[in-house]
Amino acid sequence: MCRSIKTLREPYSSDVTEQDVRAAALQYVRKISGFRAPSARNAAAFERAVEAVAAATQDLLDELQIGRTARERPPA
Repeated sequence: MCRSIKTLREPYSSDVTEQDVRAAALQYVRKISGFRAPSARNAAAFERAVEAVAAATQDLLDELQIGRTARERPPA
């Protein structure tokens, strides 16, 4: 859907910042709203949506339980 949004979880990305999460949220809201930059009358709703998506994204990243990758597993 949003090809410019990168994967933010380990092992694909490390040291994810608040700016990374916000950028992903912004791209998502832009995509679903169809606005690159909202009009003045839609700016508040647009910003609230970005903040809500960023918060949900951070919650998800904080709660994901990632299994060990093949590189981290001890030899059989």
